[in-house]
Amino acid sequence: MASSIRKRNPNPKAAVLLVIDMQNYFSAMAKPILQNLLTTIRLCRRVSIPVIFTRHCHKSPSDYGMLDEWWNGDLILDGTPESQLIPELDDVRAGHQDHVVEKNTYSAFRGTGLEEYLKERDIQEVIVTGVMTNLCCETTAREAFVRGFRVFFSTDATATSDEELHEATLKNLAYGFAYLVDCNTFDQLPFH
Repeated sequence: MASSIRKRNPNPKAAVLLVIDMQNYFSAMAKPILQNLLTTIRLCRRVSIPVIFTRHCHKSPSDYGMLDEWWNGDLILDGTPESQLIPELDDVRAGHQDHVVEKNTYSAFRGTGLEEYLKERDIQEVIVTGVMTNLCCETTAREAFVRGFRVFFSTDATATSDEELHEATLKNLAYGFAYLVDCNTFDQLPFH
């Protein structure tokens, strides 16, 4: 486990939980972290931290960009079963009007209106969870940091295809971009 250089807890009054790309396409990768993610979502809701889900999907060849070349055409097309959020999230989403951000690249900020949405609500902190640790989660965390948001990155509610890639991302983010947290962090946050 990468050790965190700096320690801090999120401020529930200023934070949002980002759940990145927990879609059917990534279900094999998502399953091992699912219980930690569900715990994190429930604990964040308990202290009134809003939850935003992202869905990676492509609507037409005009939005494929470099991902088409890089992944040899293996893209998540909107409207397919693979593009939908995994059904295991249904229970934690029931009864909530969660914001869902659609994106077509690694960053949840690029061309999505997410930054404006957060600023309108005076959100100053983002907590990053989901998949893939080293691609969409890391890119979103880095972009949040350079856009002036305080970033918290989950060590146990993020996953990718390879443990070494996961650990490398945690080390890089702890060094220069994010406070590392786990689902136990949220169990200690005060109610208000």
